[in-house]
Amino acid sequence: MPEFYPSIGDAVGAAMQHNIRLAQGGVESGPDTPLQVRYLPHPSADPYSVPGLIARLTETATPREVAVIIEEVTSALVGALPQLTELVAAAADWTRVRLAFDDPHHNPTFETWTRLAAAHGMLQDVQEQLEIAEDGIDACPAELTDPRHHKMVNVLRTRELLSDVLGAGAVAEAPADSDPQTSRQRAAVASSPQAAAQRTTPPAGAAEVMTSTPPTHPSRTR
Repeated sequence: MPEFYPSIGDAVGAAMQHNIRLAQGGVESGPDTPLQVRYLPHPSADPYSVPGLIARLTETATPREVAVIIEEVTSALVGALPQLTELVAAAADWTRVRLAFDDPHHNPTFETWTRLAAAHGMLQDVQEQLEIAEDGIDACPAELTDPRHHKMVNVLRTRELLSDVLGAGAVAEAPADSDPQTSRQRAAVASSPQAAAQRTTPPAGAAEVMTSTPPTHPSRTR
């Protein structure tokens, strides 16, 4: 892989392609080797996906809107958290049927199962905490408080949303008038932790050119 790239998006795309080549063949293939890379749509394309939910959860969202988003995450049928919990459970069960206790001093498979089981228990705890927090969100004030209070608590978001990856089908699925680099930059800016704060104090006359947040949708039934 080259050492320098013209943009962060190109570097991320190249790194992902490198990892996919290693996973598929064990040895990295040439640059012309066709890859099966998923195209990640813009968060607004699927408001119920995790990126879509994150994009909807802006600082100016109402308490009810945020509570609905949390409910979408914890929904028993289609929520991302229950699905992730079941995925970890399936991985733990996959490890379980490969356990052997013949050697009491060396059992790395059991150690792996223990870690997966612990992760599963933590995810169940997260589910419980989010369900409790959902009730508290409705009691939060709708108005933003004085920024001096915000400095008392650290910001937790650290990652940008990646909305497109170079690969087969990316150009065909993207809007006809969109440029991949422009779309990548727009998605990163629109979904960054600082973007919501900037949208709360727009300059005069800038309301018409600002990117609007995806509309909220009523919660789906569980």
